[in-house]
Amino acid sequence: MNAASVTASLREIDDLPSPRGLPLAGNLFQLPPSTHHLTLERWAKELGTPYRFKLGRVPIVVWSDFELSQAVLRERPHRYRRYGPLETLFDEVGCNGLFSIEGEAWAPQRRLVMQALSVPHIKAFYPTLAAITERLRRRWESAAREGRIVEMNDDLKRYTVDVTSALAFGEDPNTLEKERGVIQEHLSQLLPMIMTRLSTPFPYWRYMRLPRDRRFDRAMAEVHRYVRGLMSRSRERMRDEASALEPRNLLEAMLALRDAPESGLTDDEVAANVMTMLVAGEDTTVASLAWGLLFLGGDEALQTRIAMHAKCTFGDARVCPNYQAMRELDLCEAVCTEASRLHPVAPYLSLEPLEEVELQGVRLPAGTKLFFLNRPAMLDESHFSDPARYDPDRWLREHRLQAGEHANQGTHDPRAYLQFGAGPRVCPGRHLAAVEMRLVISMLTANFTARLAQDAADIHEVCNFTVVPNRMPMRLALRPA
Repeated sequence: MNAASVTASLREIDDLPSPRGLPLAGNLFQLPPSTHHLTLERWAKELGTPYRFKLGRVPIVVWSDFELSQAVLRERPHRYRRYGPLETLFDEVGCNGLFSIEGEAWAPQRRLVMQALSVPHIKAFYPTLAAITERLRRRWESAAREGRIVEMNDDLKRYTVDVTSALAFGEDPNTLEKERGVIQEHLSQLLPMIMTRLSTPFPYWRYMRLPRDRRFDRAMAEVHRYVRGLMSRSRERMRDEASALEPRNLLEAMLALRDAPESGLTDDEVAANVMTMLVAGEDTTVASLAWGLLFLGGDEALQTRIAMHAKCTFGDARVCPNYQAMRELDLCEAVCTEASRLHPVAPYLSLEPLEEVELQGVRLPAGTKLFFLNRPAMLDESHFSDPARYDPDRWLREHRLQAGEHANQGTHDPRAYLQFGAGPRVCPGRHLAAVEMRLVISMLTANFTARLAQDAADIHEVCNFTVVPNRMPMRLALRPA
């Protein structure tokens, strides 16, 4: 086949199937921000892959092929970048850190964050992790004794903010023992506003402020004050303890780099990464835990099974006592992994090519907006056997071997699970998230029985950048010794 015929056989974006839209607006009004991901998945079922839709006049091409997602992610950051408007929006609020930053600035920041979140660093940090988990246990014990319903979304956000701050910044804000005035109240407004602005065709906020924008501005001002305070106190400690040979946390490492001659790094860039860590350190982990609790709260047998194993692992302790023991709690992590297979925390990946590319016979000019849906592959029986069934055991290698399953049978393909991304920009916090999942689920089941305080059918997905449950109220009771 000659070059002319190959070119002629390529499809253009306009050749792809698409849902019916409106002139000028495209499909904008069919995509409510909080549930737009469900509409994208429905269109994928109706139209196949790939298809296109339009936000105003901007076409977006949508795939649900995880093999293609993997291939594209391996070519970041040199051939593809994250969805361009994201960097602009994060930059506007002073939060353009490692998650959204592109270009030459990415690599040195990635190295710093990877060091801070490395396995040896988290292992050394484990006693603090256990102490914060014990603080969460005491909070839940108080609620259980008083018969109070616990809104798990709120408590888990406090827990992850405390963990991330202590690990990455050397300060523990102890939001778990405070009821009001905690930084998480302000941080929680960031991602929903980013999601809202992403789906708004005209950037009105650059010209006028609505009441919700003014509320958001006040919240971000509080967050920036908090972050600058963290940086100032960290610099003071570094001056007072100049004998320390190496930075002791991510913030100290970033400040040392910032203050080095000709570093090219500014205080604003350091602050942006602090905000990124606070938000990213909370969001995915909280959602994965909360979705795990949705299934755990209705399964007494699973709770009992995990509790028995956790108590054997803990000995006389109320919380997993050491890092080595934590490694034995595979089922606790599997509870959350399986839940986020059915309720993906990251519903899709949003990217764009830096140059013209061809994907599966479609010509895509540089800058084309691309979405890669995650859930379809995770609900495909060619990747996961009985895919609609919640079964955390499918993630335990021993269980799969006992069931006689083998990788070549295609019944369990973990490559289709892309909740932490893949390739060079895979999430650097995935190990910390796994440790937190193991600690929280084991502590909960070892010390309490948990029941949903609301009909599970009334708990639904809300996309505030990541997909979270609208509520997760639970009743806790002390588990008999």
